Amino acid sequence: MKHLTLTTCITAAMLATSAYAATPADTLVIGKAADPQTIDPGVTIDNNDFTIAYPAYQRLVAYDVKDGKGQTTVSGQLAESWTVSPDGKVWEFKLKPGNVFSDGSPVDAEAVRFSFERLMTLAQGPSEAFPAGLAVEAVDPMTVRFTLPDPFTPFLYTLANGGAAIVNPKVMEHEKDGDLGRGWLSANTAGSGAYMLANWEKGQSIKLVPNPHYGGEAPALASVEVRIVPDASARRLALEAGDLDIAESLPVDQTAALEGVNGVEVQTNPSLLVTYLYMNNAKSPFDSVEARKALIAAVDKDAIIEGIMMGQAKPLNGPIPEGMWGYDASIPAAEYDPAAAKAAFADLGLSGKTVTFALSEQDAAWPMIALAVQANLAAAGVNVKLESSANASYRDRLGAGDFDIAIGNWSPDFADPYMFMNYWFDSTKKGLSGNRSFYSNPKVDELVRTAATTTEQPEREALYQEAQKIVVDEAAYNYLFQRSSQLAMRDNVKGYVFNPMLENIYDFAAMSKTQ
Repeated sequence: MKHLTLTTCITAAMLATSAYAATPADTLVIGKAADPQTIDPGVTIDNNDFTIAYPAYQRLVAYDVKDGKGQTTVSGQLAESWTVSPDGKVWEFKLKPGNVFSDGSPVDAEAVRFSFERLMTLAQGPSEAFPAGLAVEAVDPMTVRFTLPDPFTPFLYTLANGGAAIVNPKVMEHEKDGDLGRGWLSANTAGSGAYMLANWEKGQSIKLVPNPHYGGEAPALASVEVRIVPDASARRLALEAGDLDIAESLPVDQTAALEGVNGVEVQTNPSLLVTYLYMNNAKSPFDSVEARKALIAAVDKDAIIEGIMMGQAKPLNGPIPEGMWGYDASIPAAEYDPAAAKAAFADLGLSGKTVTFALSEQDAAWPMIALAVQANLAAAGVNVKLESSANASYRDRLGAGDFDIAIGNWSPDFADPYMFMNYWFDSTKKGLSGNRSFYSNPKVDELVRTAATTTEQPEREALYQEAQKIVVDEAAYNYLFQRSSQLAMRDNVKGYVFNPMLENIYDFAAMSKTQ
């Protein structure tokens, strides 16, 4: 049976790759596991969507690149310069001249005002990065002023994230039923970035072409094509055959299989990408701290790291990963103790009970991790029903809290612990916004909100570390591991720069291919 199954998988993968032609010299072709859900920068917080949305728009600031390496510092993109008031509440930006939207309209202060007012009115996930009550005004055609109700220390860095994209106000021509153009922008672009969306065949492919009015240097690539190839082995084989230039989201066994393959390289970088389990704190049985701690003790993380991730990850002891300031090495990692877990589940009356584990196959490792967790919990006396669905349906379930256990990945959009502590634990961000365990603790709310408005970093770090100790003690999540970032590509792809803030996001304008 193993032989037949393996043969079937390989045959399917070869058939999938044979349908593609070799990539043209002026086209970059990326194999992606799943379709984007929406490419509206005012709505999405999904890096899978950002692959398309991010390069189509510009922002006031962008992450620096130094000596070919992505940095967590920022410099002006649309902004020429900026000032901040002594109290940290008023930020004023002067715009660079010459930036133009893809329809030929100029990027001006009014466009910046419109974009942020639209963002805050939509009140979707991306708006969570900005303080409620943010006021934006166009002081003159090339000057925009932000007034914050309170100091917000990460503010400058939030302006580099996906939600801070500057959108052409003419999108309102496509508004329907007061949606601020949301329906149209879900599958179209209206930015001033180097590329714009040309075509999207859902479930098949997406094509980007250069913005003819782009204010920067003309990009080298005549087009970028994203092909949706759900099967990881098919993506790998297509890369080997030269039918893909980049294969995203390959599990570690597939990247290991690429070692020594002629014409292919795998870039491995230290990452801030983490994988963790959501335990629904708002419903039985995981509304109990004891049940959550029992689940954590039941899961053999080391076996997952070595067996499934093949060592391309390291244990995660708390919510802030190593490499982000605020990381606390003194927090002890949870111990694998199946006997204690079994006893605790029995004491709680959960032996023989069934819990649900929701997941999708967006990440090729998730199904294997889910099977490992299922086996671990079975050994501890609890049955796990795996419920896999398409990624869009899965995200709907996460947002609604329709699960007992679920799995997710998270990477920061800006270099601040706010991305982990405020998103994951503030009780106002329950659901897709970030608090996906539906955790609530007034003391933690107070700590993380104070940390967001305090201007001195040592004080902020102390506040975040105090909050970390509480949430770890209350077992809000099961922190599995911190990944190494691996991306497989043809060795003639040039100009790719990894940035830990920008997982699955590319600066296509800086990329090219050699022959």
